[in-house]
Amino acid sequence: MKLFLIAGEPSGDRLGAALMQGLTTLAPGVEFVGVGGPLMQAEGLRSLFPMDELSVMGIAEVLPKYRALKRRIRECADAVADLRPDALITIDSPDFNLRVARLVKESRPDLRTIHYVAPSVWAWRPGRAAKMAKWIDHVLALLPFEPPYMTAAGMSCDFVGHPVVSEHRATPDEARKFRENIGQDPMILALPGSRRSEIMRLAPIIGQVLERVVAVHPKAGVLLPTLPSVSDLVHEVTRGWPIQPRIIEETSGKRVAFQAADVAIAASGTVSLELAANRVPMVIAYDMSPLTMWLMRRMALIDTVTLVNLVSETRHVPEFLGTDCRPHRIAPAILRLLEGGDATAGQREAMELTMQRLGEGGEPPGLRAARSVLSALQ
Repeated sequence: MKLFLIAGEPSGDRLGAALMQGLTTLAPGVEFVGVGGPLMQAEGLRSLFPMDELSVMGIAEVLPKYRALKRRIRECADAVADLRPDALITIDSPDFNLRVARLVKESRPDLRTIHYVAPSVWAWRPGRAAKMAKWIDHVLALLPFEPPYMTAAGMSCDFVGHPVVSEHRATPDEARKFRENIGQDPMILALPGSRRSEIMRLAPIIGQVLERVVAVHPKAGVLLPTLPSVSDLVHEVTRGWPIQPRIIEETSGKRVAFQAADVAIAASGTVSLELAANRVPMVIAYDMSPLTMWLMRRMALIDTVTLVNLVSETRHVPEFLGTDCRPHRIAPAILRLLEGGDATAGQREAMELTMQRLGEGGEPPGLRAARSVLSALQ
C-alpha cells in the first residue's frame, strides 16, 4: 500500500508522524511519499520539497508567496497522478491542502481522499464543510464535538483524539533537577510561535512583558523552546530582552521546559494543549497584520480562540489578541498567575477537563487515526 501525505507546518508534521507510526503498526510495509517535516521523514516519508515553504499564515502574509505556493500545489497534484497512491491524506493547512485535493479529484475521482484535522467551521466560515465535501471523502477529527459538522456536509468522520494526550512528558523529578541547575525562580515559558512572521511580531511584545515581570520578580528565568529552522531568528529577536532566555532546540529539553515552567506566555494555537497536558497556567497573546485580524474578527463565530477554553467549555485562559496584544495588558495577567489563587486554580480545572475530553489515558490518537484511515480505505 502506498499513501501520499501532505503536512504544511510543525503541528501537522507531528500529526503525520504519529499517524505513520500507527499505520506501520497496523499495515506493515506501507510506503509513504509526499510533503512533511523532520518527524514524518524520520518515519519513512520521502518529502518532495521542504515543508517550511508552506508554513505561512494570514492573508497579508500569503500574498507575497502566492505564485510559489500555487506552483507547489500543482507540483503535489501532478506527483499524486504520477505515483498513483492508494489514498491522498492531507494534514491540516486547508488553504493549501484542499486545493491539492480538488486538482487530484478532478483527474482521479476514484481516489480516496482523507483530511486530518477537521476545519474549524464551528469558529468561522461554516460553509467550508460543504465546499470541502466536494473533494474530501473522510475526515479525522481532533476534537470530540467536530464529527457532526462533517457528516452533515456529506463526509464520513471519526473523532480520533488529540495527539497531545499521548506525547511523552518529562517527569517532575527531571523538572526539579533542571530548575535546581538553573537557579532561577519563577520560571516563565515564552512561546512566540513557530512561523517566522509570528516570531517577528510577538517576540518584541514578549520582551516588553518580561520587563514588567522582572520588576516584580527580579530572579525570574525564561525558557524558550523553538525549532532549528527558526533558531537564528529567535536568537536575534531576543537579544534585547531584559532576561536572556534559555533557547532550547532539542525535543528532550523542550519536554523538561514544559514540565518545569510556572507560567507561560504563548502564541495562539495547539501549543495551548501542550501546556494543558503539562498543567502549565498560561496567557495567550497573538497579533497579525491589521487586515488579517480585521477580517478574522468579522468572520468569527466564537468568543475565544484558545482550545483549552473551547474544549473545557470555560473561559479561564486569558487572551490578548490584535489591539489587545500589548505589554501593559498582558503583564498583569502573568503576574496574577504567578501569585496563584483563583486564576491558577480555574485554569488547572479547565486543563484537567480538556485532557479528559481529548482522550487522555486511552488508545494513542495516532493509532486511532490509523484505524480510521484503514477502515475508510476498505
